Amino acid sequence: MAKTKELSKDTRKRIVDLHQTGKSESTIGKQLGVKKSTVGAIIRKWKTYKTTDNLPRSGAPRKISSRGVKMIMRTVSKNPRTTRGDLVNDLQRAGTTVTKVTISNTLQRQGIKSCSARRVPLLKPVHVQARLKFAREHMDDRAEDWENVMWSDETKVELFGINSTSRVWRKKNTELHPKNTIPTVKHGGGIMLWGCFSAKGTGRLIRVKDRMNGAMYRELLSQNLPSVRALKMKRGWVFQHDNDPKHTARATKEWLRKKHLKVLEWPSQSPDLNPIENLWRELKVRVARRKLQNITALEKICMEEWAKIPATVCANLVKTYSNRLTSVIANKGYVTKY
Repeated sequence: MAKTKELSKDTRKRIVDLHQTGKSESTIGKQLGVKKSTVGAIIRKWKTYKTTDNLPRSGAPRKISSRGVKMIMRTVSKNPRTTRGDLVNDLQRAGTTVTKVTISNTLQRQGIKSCSARRVPLLKPVHVQARLKFAREHMDDRAEDWENVMWSDETKVELFGINSTSRVWRKKNTELHPKNTIPTVKHGGGIMLWGCFSAKGTGRLIRVKDRMNGAMYRELLSQNLPSVRALKMKRGWVFQHDNDPKHTARATKEWLRKKHLKVLEWPSQSPDLNPIENLWRELKVRVARRKLQNITALEKICMEEWAKIPATVCANLVKTYSNRLTSVIANKGYVTKY
C-alpha cells in the first residue's frame, strides 16, 4: 500500500479550528478534502496532547545490543582495517545475525565512518624523535627567519594515474593516526619536477628528465641561483632540501660550502614540514583543470601554472610555518595534516 502524504501543519490547525466551531468530522473532511478517519485522528491527538505535531516515535529496537556495540568498537579500535564482513561474522559467532548495512549504521552512530587510509611517509622511531627535536628547536624562531628560507623539493606529475586505496574505520579528525594511514616510500617515474620558492614567490621549476645523481643535482642548484636574485632574498638566506642521498653526498656538501650557502638541518621523512608540498598540490589542481593530450603539453602547462601561483599564497604558507611545528609536537612527532 502506498504511503500517504502527511498533512501540513496549516491543514491540521484548520481541522482543529473547524472542530471547535462545532462542525462534524464528516463535514470537516468534505470541506478540506481529507478522509473522515484522518480528521478523527487529528482531533483525538489534539484532545489528548493539546498539539497536532508529530510525537516522538520509539522506532524499531536495535538489532545490536550495547554489549555487541562495545565489541565492535573494540575490534575497529584495535584494527581499523577490519571489514564489515569480519564484524558480521564476529557477531554471528556471538549469537547475533545482522547485515553489513546494520554494521555501517551502528558505527556511524558512534561517530565512525569508512574512509580511505591516507598514504604517509614511513616513520621509524628515529624519524619521530628527529621531527620532535626539529620542531622544539625552531618553535621560537621569528617569522622573519622563515621568510629568508628558500624551500625546495621534487615531485611527480602524471598525465594519467590511479592511486590504490584502502579503507579504515575511524573517528573524525583521526585520519593521520598511524593506524589509519598507509606508509609509503619515494619512487621515480612519470614527469619529475624540481622547484623552489620563498615567501616572495615561486622560483625556478625544472623538469628532471633523467635519473638524477649528485653531479646533476649540483648543476641544478647552479641554475637555481638566479631565483635567489629574482626573489630578492636577503643576505644570509638559508637553503632547504631534504636528506636524499644526492643532497647529503660529500661532494654536494662541499659544493654548498664553497658557495657559502647555509643549509637548514632537516629531519628525514618530513614532507609535511616543507610548505612546498602545499604548492605542489596547488600546481596539480591547476594542471588537472587543463585539457592535456601528451607529456609535452603536460610539461608546458606545469611551467605556466607554476608561474601563475600568486606570491600571496607563498607568503601565507611561510607566515603560518610555526603552526606546522606546533602540530608536530601535538601529534608526538607523527605526520600532521599539513
